[in-house]
Amino acid sequence: MRRIFLITLILALLLALGLPWVVDRIMEMPVRDEGTIVRLYRHATGEVELIPLEDYVTGVVAAEMPAEFPSQALMAQAVAARTYIYKRMVAGGVMNNSHPGADTCDDPNHAQAWISREEMKKRWGTVNYYRYYYKIRMAVDDTAGEIITYRGQPIDPVFHASCGGRTENSEDVWKFEVPYLRSVACPYDADPEPERQVTLTLGGVEKALGVDLHAVAVSTGSNKMIRVMESTSTGRPKTLLVGDKPLPATEVRQKLNLRSTNFTWQLKDDKITFKTIGYGHGVGMCQYGAKGMAEHGYDYRQILKHYYTGVSIQNLYRVLKD
Repeated sequence: MRRIFLITLILALLLALGLPWVVDRIMEMPVRDEGTIVRLYRHATGEVELIPLEDYVTGVVAAEMPAEFPSQALMAQAVAARTYIYKRMVAGGVMNNSHPGADTCDDPNHAQAWISREEMKKRWGTVNYYRYYYKIRMAVDDTAGEIITYRGQPIDPVFHASCGGRTENSEDVWKFEVPYLRSVACPYDADPEPERQVTLTLGGVEKALGVDLHAVAVSTGSNKMIRVMESTSTGRPKTLLVGDKPLPATEVRQKLNLRSTNFTWQLKDDKITFKTIGYGHGVGMCQYGAKGMAEHGYDYRQILKHYYTGVSIQNLYRVLKD
């Protein structure tokens, strides 16, 4: 019995002390990147870092999609992330005028979010770090070099968290009609809490939007304070008349910090309650929809071709070699 106890104790110590070291050594093995380097501007340091392409993609997937998602959804996110940065690298920095000498930055308000391995450890904790990092890196390595193209050119692979059942056409959110950014059904949106409510005071709404709602209420009635002037193809507000001021729904969402433009509202006393469905602009790949599709047996290529109309998946490294 004593011998069994000693053997068990030794194995436990090896697992506790040795396994993290072994996993770290495995993780230090470079992901295949064919020598492509991303020049990433880090806002925390104000410096441009040179990062191998597939390491960059790994950091984006870790920052942009929950690591608990199915592998096929993570693979779809990896291909989208790689396409995004490749399109900007091909442009020679033209699309990144705010950070000269860089291809992109790590601020999700300007580009794709990105986190380092140290930041992953802080986010997930030491134990989950080993599990999640390896899972994400496998998704990146299994799609190494793959990008999304439309008629031979890399697309702008925009994505959002949750569409609430159907994605939007690009021209309903931004100015231009993009042929591969078409509205599609999203029956498997797996967002666990798609509906949210936020209540704001009339004064707060007036200040944020630069309008006078009380004057409108006096002249036309409180039910005319906010009206839909134009809707998108999916029925979301596109243009609103707020007080006597026409405003894009995207601007209202941004200034009121709403989760999406798929919102309704209800006025009670001096407060307005907004109910939103989904999270994000609604164009391109729905991340919770990708999760749901993966859980229903779809692979990453099927997911990408569902959300980006008429696209192809090409391998960047093969193109470079040719």
